[in-house]
Amino acid sequence: MAKKNLTPEDSDLFRITIGKVLAVKSDKVLLTEDNKPKPFPKSQAVDVEEHLDGATGFDVEKVGLEDSLSFTAPGLQHNVLKKLRKGQFGLDAEIDLHGLNSNEAKRQLLHFLHTCVEDGCRCVHIVHGKGYRSADNHPVLKNNLNVWLRQHQDVQAFCSAPPKDGGTGAVFVLLQLSKKYDT
Repeated sequence: MAKKNLTPEDSDLFRITIGKVLAVKSDKVLLTEDNKPKPFPKSQAVDVEEHLDGATGFDVEKVGLEDSLSFTAPGLQHNVLKKLRKGQFGLDAEIDLHGLNSNEAKRQLLHFLHTCVEDGCRCVHIVHGKGYRSADNHPVLKNNLNVWLRQHQDVQAFCSAPPKDGGTGAVFVLLQLSKKYDT
């Protein structure tokens, strides 16, 4: 490797740029307690099942392929459901549960609803399908969704979507705002 020859001007410029240099007396670094990062709590795994209230599941009638779904939580005005049907709340999120079995659909639905509430979503669109491929023309996901949404603590209302958004194979769901979004 060839040695570079520096001109005196380059050498002077280098010394000016570097500034005053001190010799290192010790090559050992002492760690101080002040440099340790502050501990932070580990995030807890969220149990999305806790948002379901099991008491209301037994009095819900089974619905057919073309039956519409609708529900309003006790104490909610009926105008809210009319506005929801007309799409006046605006959609914030959407999930499609087509082709999932009941357990997987429930798991994905609960995680989706939890995430939506945490993110401040007010109105969501859930596509469940009409159940044409279900045995005996009995839509499994549609009936399960009807029960699960009624049991969910953060669901204030839901209704079947208009035909352009899935008709009786989808629902609009109005969610309660998370506590952190209350002003």
